[in-house]
Amino acid sequence: MKLSTLVKQEAIVPELQSQERDDVIAELMDSLVASGATSASIRDELIKKVLDREKMSSTGFGRGVAVPHVKHPALTGLVAAVGLSPKGVDFNALDKQPVYSIFLLLSPENSPEDHLQAMETIFKNLRKDTFRRFLRQASSVDEVVTLLQEADDQLLTG
Repeated sequence: MKLSTLVKQEAIVPELQSQERDDVIAELMDSLVASGATSASIRDELIKKVLDREKMSSTGFGRGVAVPHVKHPALTGLVAAVGLSPKGVDFNALDKQPVYSIFLLLSPENSPEDHLQAMETIFKNLRKDTFRRFLRQASSVDEVVTLLQEADDQLLTG
């Protein structure tokens, strides 16, 4: 699975306006709705499900990254948004540090294998110091797209 096909280019937010976790999730969800990746009719339900998941345990995994995610029966395919916060957001991360890079993943409820594969692809890249550093430094949609494509190329070659 490729990051560049998973992440909807129109749902890349290189400078999040929101500074609170719940608002960041809503901002990223709005980018997915605006991109046509999901329907506005289930926006609020998706946000509620993501926030419920956050209450169980934070998706802020440390090292400045978070991967909030949700499954929903109305979704027809996997899609992700990427948001970058220059100031950092308190995601109640495991290492208690602010989060600067957020991947919001939406998955169909009936595709658990695809959901796991998408999470694995995202984490495989987020574990790399250079990927995290370049992602945090990105300041435009084009820079993020290039980084995602380079990450895909590296997975293919080694």
